[in-house]
Amino acid sequence: MTIGFRAISKLVAPIVGNVICLSRAQFSVAVKMNPDYKSASSIHEFTVKNIKGEDVNLDVYKGHVCIIVNVASQCGLTANNYKQLNELYEKYAEEKGLRILAFPCNQFAGQEPGNPEAIVCFAADRKVKFDLFEKIDVNGDNASPLWKFLKHKQGGTLGSFIKWNYTKFIVDKDGVPVERHGPNTDPNDLVKSLEKYW
Repeated sequence: MTIGFRAISKLVAPIVGNVICLSRAQFSVAVKMNPDYKSASSIHEFTVKNIKGEDVNLDVYKGHVCIIVNVASQCGLTANNYKQLNELYEKYAEEKGLRILAFPCNQFAGQEPGNPEAIVCFAADRKVKFDLFEKIDVNGDNASPLWKFLKHKQGGTLGSFIKWNYTKFIVDKDGVPVERHGPNTDPNDLVKSLEKYW
């Protein structure tokens, strides 16, 4: 017994239709997760991956002033920055709702060569309590959409590209990048700026 073309098409068409719909839905989710950085209005529109590779919708930071910083484990600025970022977090996370989002980056002299496990161990040794995300690029075509957005909203001197590890962005409670500070600005020196947004 043979099955006619019409019978097969009746069976196959819904399956093909569902696949197409699923692909469209997945594409829609991807676009929603990370909008065009030039048209986005806040970090809350972006989704990034944490150090464990899990998706994090940044709308979880609504109502919080944030510091977003690119970090590296083998940089000359690491000891001081990790120490002071920890101090800020311990002092102001509970009292003021401060959140710190740290993004490992290996684009500057290969100073963050570690895999996620090594980065987690490095941070744990320094008793880091603030949020760690996956290793990213902050410059170039493959730069994180979030970081493209940060640079678009808060350009730096001599161009918007990130110059080195530990560039710090202050983001207000509405998710808008309001200040950018270079690598040589100590985290503790950000307190006066942070006070304007609490």
